[in-house]
Amino acid sequence: MGKSNGKQEIETQGLDLDHELPPAEGDESSQSKQGSGVASEPAGGDAELQKVKAERDSLLDRLARAQAEFENARRRAAKEQQDFRDFAMADAIKSLLPVVDNFERALQSKSEALEFRAGVDLIYKQLRDVLTKLGVQPIEAKGQQFDPHVHEAIEMVETSNAADHEVLEEWQRGYKFKDRLLRPAMVKVAKNPEK
Repeated sequence: MGKSNGKQEIETQGLDLDHELPPAEGDESSQSKQGSGVASEPAGGDAELQKVKAERDSLLDRLARAQAEFENARRRAAKEQQDFRDFAMADAIKSLLPVVDNFERALQSKSEALEFRAGVDLIYKQLRDVLTKLGVQPIEAKGQQFDPHVHEAIEMVETSNAADHEVLEEWQRGYKFKDRLLRPAMVKVAKNPEK
């Protein structure tokens, strides 16, 4: 046995050859080690590498399929929500069609002003009933205390005839839909520094 500095024995003892990665392609240092016989690859390493690559490919394929299924489920859910909205809108529109029919009849009639006014009042009442049935409620404004959650102040008027921040006039009616604000009421509000 020739003289050695003990380096070769230490190198082979510190390596775990069963779990060692194969050398990278084009890596000269690993190729020179293989040529010198320092760290030789076990015979079953190629088969194990192919097995790991196949497992990796299988996992990537499963991941791609899971992502595609998720995207399809998201699209289906969005389409179902849109279909539901369309169906709900169709129901609401269907209940408004008789009101439109009555307006058309009123506009085609050749009646006197008082009869025409009475007919329009009936149609307006019918429209309010349909909106109430759908869950739309008007917001009370005139004579109420100003509430910024449901009222929008268009003008402040100094007066001593009303309490401070009392709604004097309603310019545009506000509406709620099942306790949710659809549109605030546009109002004129009293400013009374004395009260």
